[in-house]
Amino acid sequence: MPVRRRRRLLPLALLLLPLAACGGSPALPEAAGYGPEPLLPEPREELLPTLKVARATGWPEGAAPSPAAGLRVRAFARGLDHPRWLYELPNGDILVAESNAPPKPEGMEGGLRAWVQGLVMKRAGARTPSANRITLLRDADGDGRAETRAAFLEGLNSPFGMALVGGDLYVANADAVLRFPYAPGATRIDAPGETLAGLPAGRNHHWTKSLVASPDGARLYVGVGSNSNVAEHGMEEERDRAAVLEIDRATGARRVFASGLRNPVGLAWNPQSGALWAAVNERDEIGHDLVPDYMTALRPGGFYGWPYSYFGRHVDARVSPQRPELVARAIVPDYALGAHTASLGLAFLPDERLVPGMAGAAVVGQHGSWNRDPPAGYRVILVPFREGRPQGAPVELLTGFRTPEGEARGRPVGVLPTRDGALLVADDVGNVVWRLSRE
Repeated sequence: MPVRRRRRLLPLALLLLPLAACGGSPALPEAAGYGPEPLLPEPREELLPTLKVARATGWPEGAAPSPAAGLRVRAFARGLDHPRWLYELPNGDILVAESNAPPKPEGMEGGLRAWVQGLVMKRAGARTPSANRITLLRDADGDGRAETRAAFLEGLNSPFGMALVGGDLYVANADAVLRFPYAPGATRIDAPGETLAGLPAGRNHHWTKSLVASPDGARLYVGVGSNSNVAEHGMEEERDRAAVLEIDRATGARRVFASGLRNPVGLAWNPQSGALWAAVNERDEIGHDLVPDYMTALRPGGFYGWPYSYFGRHVDARVSPQRPELVARAIVPDYALGAHTASLGLAFLPDERLVPGMAGAAVVGQHGSWNRDPPAGYRVILVPFREGRPQGAPVELLTGFRTPEGEARGRPVGVLPTRDGALLVADDVGNVVWRLSRE
């Protein structure tokens, strides 16, 4: 859209935002959208999307989020540039993907609606240029603060997921999985990356590409989000998207492992069952309480509904033509994580050092809503597990990311249990990596 026309539309956009933020029926209690059987009210298609976004302010000097009883939190590293995802190397070094969305190709900006939503996302701190960097953090003296910071990999393309297999470090850019040689203890890699496999890119409505390796290292799994909310750009743009892809590490050949997952971000292996789990962000614009985000074990070849249905066989009437044969086999997710919470980070606690009695529990980083009033998420939660299955209500581990006035000092994304028994949390608005540990 030409700049001159955008200036004419700006007053209209500013008028529309307050109207969008206050319309619709009251939301249910946030807790109604959690668990294996969340409450799913009738959908309410929105003429204007609900836009209720916490303005990003960052953390004042000396301020920090609030930990659960028995835990303490401190900054592991400050002054980062939009830290999104975390990975621990065998020697305890921490890799941080400092990243944001890549520019959209010309002609794919999305029109007035997308532009207005872009203004709102900018207010939320989500429209900054990508640093395109992975930074290494080292806490050599074990005091819970990284005293060494090094630019480990630079010149990437919106990097996100990372995985080390043997001497090969894999990085999932927005458009490809790259392989780099890694030497133990290295603080920088200058060798050019080798492309193992291309990834769906283009519009990149959802750009993050999470990455985990299979336990035997033979395969890589990549989460690829949809190119739209509910396929409004056509299903051709969704080829190999809204899916978790499996990549053969030896050949680079890829296939769809599980599909119908609108935006699968967090990927983690369940230590009790051995299953691959995903945290999935669901669709927007049909009400405050639809559709709950969720986490679920992934079945090979499984279909989870998007875009035709949600939470099993609840048909989304906005999608045409429908695919009843796919809806008929849509798998009901294992555990709902609340509507519009933007549950991005997912990890499992390997033992009880952080939270007694909670070995195998899931930890979820909830980035926070934009399409719900009142807002939801903006916290890190724990979901108890027993024998590989979720059991009971979530427990708050880290809160206080929003002020009483509704501003966002931070927004949690990636979560990482570390070898020393702590939990690291990437905060991409506060530009901090927080460290949560026992008191």
